[in-house]
Amino acid sequence: MKRIRLKLAVLALVSSAVSSFAGGVETVSLGEALAGRNCAFCHGPSVQGFATAPRLAGQQAAYVENQLRSFHDHSRDNPLSQQYMWGAAAKLDAETARELAAYFAALEPEPAGDGNPDLADIGRKLYNEGNPEGNIVPCTACHGPNAEGIRNIPRLGGLSHAYLKRRLAQWGEGYHQSASAPMPGIARKLSGEQIAALASYLSFVK
Repeated sequence: MKRIRLKLAVLALVSSAVSSFAGGVETVSLGEALAGRNCAFCHGPSVQGFATAPRLAGQQAAYVENQLRSFHDHSRDNPLSQQYMWGAAAKLDAETARELAAYFAALEPEPAGDGNPDLADIGRKLYNEGNPEGNIVPCTACHGPNAEGIRNIPRLGGLSHAYLKRRLAQWGEGYHQSASAPMPGIARKLSGEQIAALASYLSFVK
């Protein structure tokens, strides 16, 4: 039933949302309308995310577009994506995906701050320096010094500890294998302790 409601909401909003500011009457963009009436159910009213659904506010627009395409073509195949996002993205066309992505990217992100503070320093070192012994390169090489991401590389800073931990673990479980290198190979090298430390550190990054 939830999947059906999401599909219906997307179809209705695509035909009804308006944009900008007209005639002295404030209106909303297609992206804002879709986010408020459809995405907010799982991602929160300001799309700052929960432990089970990631924060979308402040995410890189190109990355959001790419992920919506991957939900649409089922290449992002972890269980929660299959359960919730495959149906939600099934009717999204490219223009609507761009509108959503632009809206999310323009929002100010708030850090979840829900990681283990005792592991944050370990995670910070791993993020910034990598682990030569394990052939793990520094995360800064792709995601930037503040985990802000760029273009199709996602912002990781401030995402929920639980979400990050689950996503990193899923690479080693065989999900997301269609993703571009080098992430699948790097993630598979991370131990459970390293994943917990990275996720803890990143949850506090503003």
